[in-house]
Amino acid sequence: MIEFTLNGKAVESQAGPTDRLLDVLRNEFGCRGPKEGCGEGECGACSCLVDGKLMNSCITPAGAVAGRTVVTLDGFRDTDQYKLLDQTFAEAGAVQCGFCTPGMIMAAQALLSKNPHPTEQEIRLAISGNLCRCTGYNMIINAISLAAERGKGLW
Repeated sequence: MIEFTLNGKAVESQAGPTDRLLDVLRNEFGCRGPKEGCGEGECGACSCLVDGKLMNSCITPAGAVAGRTVVTLDGFRDTDQYKLLDQTFAEAGAVQCGFCTPGMIMAAQALLSKNPHPTEQEIRLAISGNLCRCTGYNMIINAISLAAERGKGLW
C-alpha cells in the first residue's frame, strides 16, 4: 500500500511500487488532468506537481510518491493561481486543441511558485519539457508572462 496526499487529501493506493504514477492517478483516483502522451517523459502531457516540483507521471513509479504531496490539474483547478492562468491562457490565445494545456499550466505553476517574476528565457526553460503542436510557444510564453504581471501576491 502506498500512502500519499493527492490534491489535498490523504489517500492510499493498492498499486505496486513500480506501477506508473500516471496509471494510478487516472485509473485508481479518476484524475483526468494528467494525460498519456508519449509515455516516455518527453511531452509533458502527464505533468503533475510532487512536493511542488514538476514531474512526468508517466515515468514516475508510484512508490516514489509515498509520503509526499501530489497535485494534479484536477486539484489545482480550485485555486486562484489556476483561475489567473486559465484567464491569461485564454486571453493570449495559448490554447487550441488543449491536449498540452494541463502540462503547460502545471509547468507555469511550478515556475511561478518559485519565481513570480520570470524572464522570457526562464519561462522558455520552464516549459521546455512540454510539447505543443497547435498553439505555438510564443502565445504560451505570453500567457505565463501576463499571469506573472497580474499575479502579485498569488505566487
